[in-house]
Amino acid sequence: MILIGLDRRDYMDLINLNTPLTDEDVRKVKAGDVVYFNGEVWTCRSLLQKKIIDEGFEMPFSTEKRNVLIHMGPIMVKKNEKWTPVSMSPTTSIRFEKWIPETIKRWGLKAIVGKGTVGEKSRAVMKEYNCFHACPIGVYPQKLVDSVIEVVEVHWIEKIGLIEAPWVLRVRDFGPFMVDVDSYGDSYFEKVEDAVEKNKIKAYEMLGIPRNFEYSSLY
Repeated sequence: MILIGLDRRDYMDLINLNTPLTDEDVRKVKAGDVVYFNGEVWTCRSLLQKKIIDEGFEMPFSTEKRNVLIHMGPIMVKKNEKWTPVSMSPTTSIRFEKWIPETIKRWGLKAIVGKGTVGEKSRAVMKEYNCFHACPIGVYPQKLVDSVIEVVEVHWIEKIGLIEAPWVLRVRDFGPFMVDVDSYGDSYFEKVEDAVEKNKIKAYEMLGIPRNFEYSSLY
């Protein structure tokens, strides 16, 4: 991982987390830390959130002890009456920004995993309800597949299809994922942006470039 102008404490404590997560688990995780999950996690994409939140359907399973959500639609095949993952890669969380605050409240989520980061409304609710967001770093699909011990259950295949269906997975060393937004409201990406901006000003001064310098446009 390339880190620009950050103190070492600003990034990368490696933390193994057992699910379901406790409030204490969540509070010890800080923006920039790297986490792995052990236990049950479950997947979610657009259609499940649309059906439950927008259309008023009841959740097809209990999330009471399943508080780690992965924004992902895994590729699954059925062998000998058992579902097996073939490929798994998180999708972009910001796509679901309009639903994330409500999913945290309704489903009691303590961690959400997805590419990129989340918006301001989600960050505010994460701070209020003690939840964090993490994104994949250097993860290839086979690594996540190999971390799945078993497919515990799946719901609504007939209603929303294999990709959009919520899959409950038992995993071991599922990760690595970097915490980009923690339960304190801090954003790792914002820290990096601030550090880059400060270093850019120093670099401009060293090179004699005026602060109001504008790059030329190609178009």
